[in-house]
Amino acid sequence: MKILIISLLIGLFAHPNMTDIYNFSSQSNIKEWDIVNDGVMGGISRSSLVLSEAGHGQFSGHVSLANNGGFASIQLNKTINLAKEKRFVVFRVKGDAKKYEFRLKGRTLQYESYVQQFSTSGEWETIKLEIKEFYPQFRGRKMNMPNFNFGSIEQLSFLIANKQDEDFKLLIDWIGLE
Repeated sequence: MKILIISLLIGLFAHPNMTDIYNFSSQSNIKEWDIVNDGVMGGISRSSLVLSEAGHGQFSGHVSLANNGGFASIQLNKTINLAKEKRFVVFRVKGDAKKYEFRLKGRTLQYESYVQQFSTSGEWETIKLEIKEFYPQFRGRKMNMPNFNFGSIEQLSFLIANKQDEDFKLLIDWIGLE
């Protein structure tokens, strides 16, 4: 019990300038997240989001290249106003040594997503991505448009699309702004 309390206190003070976006816990309503896989274009990749025994979000499944597929994702529609001093999206994850994308949308219904790739090491790690470095992409192609420059975020997502058939597993602890 002492270890749990100490861990929680360390977590609270580790990022004093951080604004929480989403914290996974045993009380999280993961139905707030939508699964969007390549089935929207005929693919057969599959994924799920469940809570692990420790209360982390577990995004896992299999990416298949069959039927012109090749991606799996989870997304959260949530309006997050961006204060000027918040310059980074920060999240704590434990991956499987694969590459993933973190994506933003300034408006839920816009076609393009604003993307940054990140690699995982197989250990718990904190990833910090500068918001102004998120570049526009549509259907896997970079667009000739300015990088993310909206006053708010209306959608965020994790996506895997490494152009290969593969199983994957990404544990997510929390997401914030710094």
